[in-house]
Amino acid sequence: MSMNVHGFAAKQGGHVTWAQLLEAGITARTITRWVASGKLIRVYRGVYAVGHLQSNPIDAAHGALLAGGERCALAGGCGLVLWDVWRYWPKKLEIVTAGDRRPSGLIVHQSTTLLQRDIRSVQNLRVTSPARTLLDTARRLRPEQLTRAINDLRLRDLLTIDDLIDVIARNPSHRAVTVLQPHLEFAQPEATRSGLEDKFLPLLRRHGLPTPQINVHVAGLRVDAYFPDHRLIVELDGWRTHRTKERFIEDRRQDFAILAATDIPTVRLPYEDVSDAVVPQLRGLLASRA
Repeated sequence: MSMNVHGFAAKQGGHVTWAQLLEAGITARTITRWVASGKLIRVYRGVYAVGHLQSNPIDAAHGALLAGGERCALAGGCGLVLWDVWRYWPKKLEIVTAGDRRPSGLIVHQSTTLLQRDIRSVQNLRVTSPARTLLDTARRLRPEQLTRAINDLRLRDLLTIDDLIDVIARNPSHRAVTVLQPHLEFAQPEATRSGLEDKFLPLLRRHGLPTPQINVHVAGLRVDAYFPDHRLIVELDGWRTHRTKERFIEDRRQDFAILAATDIPTVRLPYEDVSDAVVPQLRGLLASRA
């Protein structure tokens, strides 16, 4: 087998296509002989692994894209992994295509609305954009997973609310629209930074309490939740981010600094207290400061 074949296969996760081999000057008879001898291993129709099957998911994903053609991208669970929403690759790779190929061995979704802006490149792999990935997977995620995914992607500057609005507008009949719509309706200018903040905001809405500004600066310091009409700050103390002595001291110094500069008090709610049980106290406090 020529070094040329190994060269361009290395750029494709160890895969080549029948058409690429012909373009490289390899005859059909030689290709058939290499397949018979095991030098080429058929992975999908017209797609071959060179020397051995690829166990690395990234390399295997290159083969899936070759099978799907130029008008396809990794999608669904593969997209969630590449955007660091999920940790583990799905057992069966998933693609979406604007063309008519449906290679066996893959989960294939055909889409008439897939545009170039719906496709990104991650680790040299074509993958659906974060917005398109969430549209295609929203119904697979638990509500808290979806909320966290949206906000984490926003925090990493990979997603904006406008991106979600755009992809929903182009796919109004998609089954996930009803799941994503509340995230547009209640979107904050700043993304939430923890699951505790994700839990706090729906709690307030459910009981008809005012919606605070999330992750804004007061006196130059970032706070979890600020009620400007009540001049009240609420800090949400999850154990994971507030369990060290240094963080405990830093938090109290921040509370004191803001109070000294603005006369705005801070209330700290531990994780366990962010529940229906705290609502009467919070309602009374807000009413007294309205």
